[in-house]
Amino acid sequence: MFLSNKIGATTALTIILCTSLSNIQYSHSFAFSNVNDRISSTALFAKKKVFIDGEAGTTGLQVRERLADREDLEIISPPSQLRKDEETRKKYINEADAVILCLPDAASIEAVSFVEEGNDRTVLIDASTAYRVDDDWTYGFPELSSEQSKALSKSRRISNPGCYPTGFIALTRPLVDAGIIPVGTPLTCNAISGYSGGGKALMEIFEGDDHEPWGAYGYGLNHKHIPEMAKYSGLGKNPIFQPAVGTFAQGMVVSVPIHYEWLAEGASGQKMHDALAAHYADSKFVEVMPLGESGIKKAELLERGAFLRPDTLENTNRLQLFVFDNDDAGQVVLCARLDNLGKGASGAAVQNLNIALGLDEAAGL
Repeated sequence: MFLSNKIGATTALTIILCTSLSNIQYSHSFAFSNVNDRISSTALFAKKKVFIDGEAGTTGLQVRERLADREDLEIISPPSQLRKDEETRKKYINEADAVILCLPDAASIEAVSFVEEGNDRTVLIDASTAYRVDDDWTYGFPELSSEQSKALSKSRRISNPGCYPTGFIALTRPLVDAGIIPVGTPLTCNAISGYSGGGKALMEIFEGDDHEPWGAYGYGLNHKHIPEMAKYSGLGKNPIFQPAVGTFAQGMVVSVPIHYEWLAEGASGQKMHDALAAHYADSKFVEVMPLGESGIKKAELLERGAFLRPDTLENTNRLQLFVFDNDDAGQVVLCARLDNLGKGASGAAVQNLNIALGLDEAAGL
């Protein structure tokens, strides 16, 4: 009897202990599960770190301004006295999730060399001309083709387009793809930009008392933008490029005059307008304006009923495309209007940053 009671008590104790241990194990398992969930959630929603190398320059300042109020990003910056220190720059470049290089070509090339071996995480977005025609870098004009944005989302090396090429390529690439402009057509590009495109040195001149009212340049016909214009337009031929600077700070108009005899048979202003409209139908930032001078006048888009102002889109990432056609004369002038520091520089850099980091493409823009 005593033995039976002892066995019963032992069995009961065993059941109690097993149940208690089971509860403890379940409790700890649940706790660890919650910790893991919190870690996973924290990692998922952690702010992405962005380093602007060259943040004191014209483009760098605008990039920082566009990112300043973002809650999904953390801008990391070294003390001002260490901005040009090599070891400091290396540290920040490799710590960041994304780096925007707002530097001259040589300094950008140096910065790229600072990326540590094995660092395949950090996205580099270069605003110089150093890598714009480099096949190892992805060209940062998301609207270039239906596949370009996807390519940018997977890339760790992005070359930000030049301001003038953005307008030229936006106008010509869809028409080359549509077979309207034949590959190899020798085109001319005339453009005027605000003086901020020349950086602080030119800004100081134009904001002083002694400066030209207007100035064309590039008479050596070897402007540094020409290679990307030829490559990404799909033309495969250098255009004659005639840039100019005016006495306004920001904005630009890029113009491409064309004779119909250079185009595919049956070309017309309407067909060119339709091709551009189809290409940019889903774009958040590129807009094809009404056809022809009459359409633009009706929409009241010409200043004083005559002038296409270059500074209308100042401080935006927008790009407007115009088709000024004269079918009877067999001529057309294609025009692009944009902010040289917006869609032509800092705005494009932020758009590319958003795409590369998997964020809303229009965030901060």
